[in-house]
Amino acid sequence: MNHDIGTTRSGLRLGYTTGSCAAGAAKAAALMLLSREEISQIRLMTPKGIELYLDIDEITRGEDYVECAVRKYSGDDPDVTDGLLVFARVERENGISASVIHKNQKAVRDRGLAENSCISPAKIRIEGGSGVGRVTRPGLEQEIGQAAINKVPRQMIRDGVREICQKYGYSGSIKVTVSIPGGEETAKKTFNPRLGIVNGLSVLGTTGIVEPMSEKALTDTIYLEMKMIRESGHRRCIVTPGNYGSDFLREELSADLRLCVKCSNYVGEAIDFAKLLGMKGILLVGHMGKFIKLAAGVMNTHSRQADCRMEVLAAHAALAGAGQKTVERIMNCINTSEAAAVLREKGILQPVLQTVMERMEFYLRQRAGDELTVEAVMFSREDRITAKTSGAEKLLREITEGEKET
Repeated sequence: MNHDIGTTRSGLRLGYTTGSCAAGAAKAAALMLLSREEISQIRLMTPKGIELYLDIDEITRGEDYVECAVRKYSGDDPDVTDGLLVFARVERENGISASVIHKNQKAVRDRGLAENSCISPAKIRIEGGSGVGRVTRPGLEQEIGQAAINKVPRQMIRDGVREICQKYGYSGSIKVTVSIPGGEETAKKTFNPRLGIVNGLSVLGTTGIVEPMSEKALTDTIYLEMKMIRESGHRRCIVTPGNYGSDFLREELSADLRLCVKCSNYVGEAIDFAKLLGMKGILLVGHMGKFIKLAAGVMNTHSRQADCRMEVLAAHAALAGAGQKTVERIMNCINTSEAAAVLREKGILQPVLQTVMERMEFYLRQRAGDELTVEAVMFSREDRITAKTSGAEKLLREITEGEKET
């Protein structure tokens, strides 16, 4: 198979997600089921806008079902799922015969109507089979007991299968079962067990495309963006990990995104670059799920580097007077939203956030030294949380209202 779907600006090869594999396999299986033909490749448009032509493997056919697979390709991203086969079994659930389907298709063609104008939409049900994990705890995209197939991949599967159903005049019920042989063993190398996802992998991907980036290429980009702001006459700017922070800045703080640098997980490097470039101040704005780690002095927030979120919140809950059982509950939470709910229930959320931000301020100033002002805003929209270090509001005003400096 030719995997050449493009590269990043730094020359690293793009890949495609487990979600794209599942959607491609489902679309191909639906096509073979309803057309009664066999194909070796399927076209899939990803949410990223990149068109994929995916090779189809391991085809199995029955009277009322077809199952096939697409092999995961991660490009130059170091992903444990690379090379796994992602299967989709597509089956009719209401017994409409193939001959009826082909009569519907002929009617669409003979009458010259748009494919989606003369039939009702098919009913599509998506399930997880072997190797796809099950959600056992609250706080994730799917409900407890459901297959760990995230929202965007589910929509990609529905869209692909519905496109085929419309083409062939099928308006009955379709069941799609996604499975990943070897997924249960591979999942042990991921954070799934920690998140309460058992017996397999998650089917993921918000864009359908895997975009790898080397550490050096990413940190070089951080430096360049900050350097451009500095050379435009500004000595203060905002630093945020990514899109969540950018959205919060625009919608909640009305900040000028032209003075914003995206740092991904490299908070420490962003602070170092600001010092090197002679900046006077940077305001860090990020989601609680990442920035809570700063209160432990962790300046690279990637989960592969450290995951001390619950340890931080449990320690500060104890400082606020929480008992052993509450601390244990927090330590067993799977994400900061769940932990925040426990803190709010116990009436100690605000005291915990206060001491967390104080500790965060300590570590940021330790990294920045005396010549650079570093403040932080930590937010969680789902929990209606916004917490700030002591000088954050003043620095934000200086950034948004300040004059250019040479």
